[in-house]
Amino acid sequence: MSLIESLLLGALQGITEFLPVSSSGHLVVMKNLMDLQEVPVLFDVILHVATLIVVVLVFRKRIGELFSALIRFVLGRKREEDRDSLRLIVTILIATGITAAIGFAVSSLEVERHPKIVSSLFIITGIILLIAQKERGSLEYGQIGIKQAIITGTAQGLGVFPGISRSGITISGSLLSGMSRERAGEYSFILSIPAILGALILEFKDLETLSDLTSPLVLVAGAVSAFLVGLFSLLLLLRLVKRGKLYFFSFYLIPFGLVGLFIF
Repeated sequence: MSLIESLLLGALQGITEFLPVSSSGHLVVMKNLMDLQEVPVLFDVILHVATLIVVVLVFRKRIGELFSALIRFVLGRKREEDRDSLRLIVTILIATGITAAIGFAVSSLEVERHPKIVSSLFIITGIILLIAQKERGSLEYGQIGIKQAIITGTAQGLGVFPGISRSGITISGSLLSGMSRERAGEYSFILSIPAILGALILEFKDLETLSDLTSPLVLVAGAVSAFLVGLFSLLLLLRLVKRGKLYFFSFYLIPFGLVGLFIF
């Protein structure tokens, strides 16, 4: 892998991990176009770490509140103001369990080997964004319950399919479950933290050597590219979600999917 390829794939990960256009789907397309049959596992792990750092950085206040509430609960020092945070933690655990179950089932299908199917899923993602864009829920964290956990967990699980955007379908699921736009965007990415950590654990299992890449510079370049582009992309997406403009990406995804059907 060259330095330019590393920068491009890092930037692609940073953009597509957060914007609702499917990072895994675009990586399938890019690997086919660039004739990169296998991206080194170590490189993939580092890109995921970079985007995970972005999520933690942007939502550090909310994540800090959740950890503080959990620690106080474990120590028997629960406060009244911890109620919403503890409720949120329960919904995250339920949703994550559902996501993991669906994710394991989907991963065995090896959809990434079929670019035409991936292209079709881009179109489906675009349609989902169009359907969800009219939703204007009002639920805040204190009102989120099992129903929302089931819907968002299922949505995130389906996001394992290359071509189905994890962020897009999870935010859409949150909106359709009744959450306010601001909470739907934030909840979607807080929910992504266990999912990303799970993916990292699975990738580490397949990591046999630290010499997957010819140069450490290639590794660093990809990570920095993914972080910087990812930070910009996440902040942009949150603004678009609040303004109800998520459906804009449909005008990219649907034509992109149609072109893919003809190319592959």
